[in-house]
Amino acid sequence: MSTKSRFVGVVLAAGEGTRMKSSRPKVLHEIAGRPMVAWVVGAALDAGAERCVVVVGHKRDEVMAALTERFGERVQFAVQEEQRGTGHAVQHAMSQCLSDYDGSVLILYGDCPCLRADRLQELAALTANHTFALVTSHLDEPRGYGRILRTAGAVVGIREDKDCDAAQRAIQEVNPGLYAADAAFLRTSLGQLTTDNAQGELYLTDVCAIAAQAGVVGDLHAPMEELRGVNDRWELSLCAKTLRARSLEALARSGVGMADPSAVYIDADCEVEPDVTIAPGVHLRGRCVIRRGAVLEVGCVLTDVVVESGATLLPYTVASDSTIGPLANVGPFSHLRPKTVLHEGAKVGNFCETKKTIVGKGSKVNHLSYVGDGVLGEGVNIGAGTIFCNYDGVQKHTTTLKDGVFIGSDSQLVAPLTIGEGAYVASGSTVTKDVPADALAMSRTKQVNKEGYASRLRARMKVAKKSPTK
Repeated sequence: MSTKSRFVGVVLAAGEGTRMKSSRPKVLHEIAGRPMVAWVVGAALDAGAERCVVVVGHKRDEVMAALTERFGERVQFAVQEEQRGTGHAVQHAMSQCLSDYDGSVLILYGDCPCLRADRLQELAALTANHTFALVTSHLDEPRGYGRILRTAGAVVGIREDKDCDAAQRAIQEVNPGLYAADAAFLRTSLGQLTTDNAQGELYLTDVCAIAAQAGVVGDLHAPMEELRGVNDRWELSLCAKTLRARSLEALARSGVGMADPSAVYIDADCEVEPDVTIAPGVHLRGRCVIRRGAVLEVGCVLTDVVVESGATLLPYTVASDSTIGPLANVGPFSHLRPKTVLHEGAKVGNFCETKKTIVGKGSKVNHLSYVGDGVLGEGVNIGAGTIFCNYDGVQKHTTTLKDGVFIGSDSQLVAPLTIGEGAYVASGSTVTKDVPADALAMSRTKQVNKEGYASRLRARMKVAKKSPTK
């Protein structure tokens, strides 16, 4: 029996997951922006595991790439070419990566994303006095789960659902599949497994009976909500709901204001500081950072966006890969495309779109405008309906507006173009040449008024309307 507190995690993630009906490996389906297997590995590492060994098989290159990107050298991989049961999977982990390890081993499933780090710490701690320990739970309808067998209150074995007799099927204490074992004991007991069962596989659950014959099996109880496995899309959504409620409660208790947390969606890798206000319908995706005092109104959808202190996003703002500066104001119904940067106090108003554009301090793009590939200085004002004509069919070009530039409504700025400091562009202009500082640019056809012509025009149109169609 090991008295050591050190442990590693073994995560079983080799299966295909056919019930997901997807070309993507089951364990890579995401919850709150993370593959579900990453939730499991993360929980084990947060609990104190020295490293995690992930057993991979189906589309293993994709699984390995996703986990290496997130966890680096803290994760190792064992390959299970042929899936012959959970015991067979752990045999591969022990032989390929843990042949000399002498601590404890925490064994987890890669499709159980709701595991809590503190629960895993409790389970690992049981190996100080037990060669083998497990987590149990209760279900009113336990179909599909292995049943916990007890004698005089002590766990003596686990019977898989397909191998249960009628009496055993009535047992409501189930095995969710979380184990901790002394490494030396685990190696020995794995060598004793047989395929004498309904599946013809090597069951890891048979290790429990071997441990019970040698001594006392440690066990602890946990609610099924945090132990649930994912087999299909519905169960994925149930786990997502659990994890979302858990993270939103933590945010609310940290000082984030949410009128209705059940209507807010925030990916796990987002950072939200205290004193942020988030209205219903907000989605924060990827790796957003929302600084103290920012306000996100109804329906905002942000992906990889930094929102600085005191900024306000009015309803239905959509932004990605952008930075919104302190005290900036965006929306409603604005679209900030990638590489948009708004400096302090900048404004992008309703029904505006930006792309790869810097908007300087205090500058305004008020409404109904497209500003693409632009560099706006400080105090620039862009009137309604302005278009940055940045694409010539082959290349994108930059429009630069120096400090204090004023662009009148319904103007077209044809890039490449520079408009000098303090210059004006008259409304309705199409500007194709650079404008010097402090100049007024006008590009309009001359207006002609023909007095009395309107009534004659209307009369002619009425006659044409009554004439038979040719």
